[in-house]
Amino acid sequence: MRLLLTSAGIKNASIHNTLVELLGKPIAECDALFIPTAIYPFPGGAGMAWQAVSGKSASLLADLGWKSMGILELTALPSIGEAAWLPAVRDADVLLVWGGDPLFLADWMRRSGLAAVLPTLRSEAVYVGVSAGSIAATSTFVETYEEPPRANSGPLKSEEVVFTSPQGDVDRILVTGHGVGLADFAVIPHFQHPDHADASTANAEKWAARIPAPTYAIDDDTAISVVDGVTRVVSEGQWKLFQP
Repeated sequence: MRLLLTSAGIKNASIHNTLVELLGKPIAECDALFIPTAIYPFPGGAGMAWQAVSGKSASLLADLGWKSMGILELTALPSIGEAAWLPAVRDADVLLVWGGDPLFLADWMRRSGLAAVLPTLRSEAVYVGVSAGSIAATSTFVETYEEPPRANSGPLKSEEVVFTSPQGDVDRILVTGHGVGLADFAVIPHFQHPDHADASTANAEKWAARIPAPTYAIDDDTAISVVDGVTRVVSEGQWKLFQP
């Protein structure tokens, strides 16, 4: 399976051209499945999911002119038979995995059975991640929370307070998570974005220091492609590689 891991979707011509290159044919000839699951833990998540699916989000993904578009809701899959959803996954040219909470997404990728299916998909299929969708594709990652979430088995492993908001009123806890292992590196999206202060250079460095793998901090104009184990950075913006 080929990967295109982005911070904010298909934001510029370089990332768009790379997507077409990975697909191996025009977007208008490709069947897509959209996975909105990661956005639901956020207040207003249902509305944000609709915006993403309907193409009304600022991050381009669903509205690129696909031949067909289906919705794959991971939280529904355990309650239905594989025969109802697995053929659509195997037939799709591209899986579009939206942003949100990477811990929630990675958990449901495993619980739904999708994580086990992904490595068996045909080699020309493409996984496109946005933010949390990119993070969850990796093996190990960290994320910050005001209140660490809980897994079914109890609290997830939390580390320490590593970020205080610019106003000094919100401390965040760094939490270690495990993705589905499609990539052997980690991703920190929204690098140096004014609305994502916890992804500043200083904080990204703190995050990366706790990840036992190379870590790419990428801004919204940067993406990472992986084809046959070869990693390439595509950028019209800023990015930084932190070694473990």
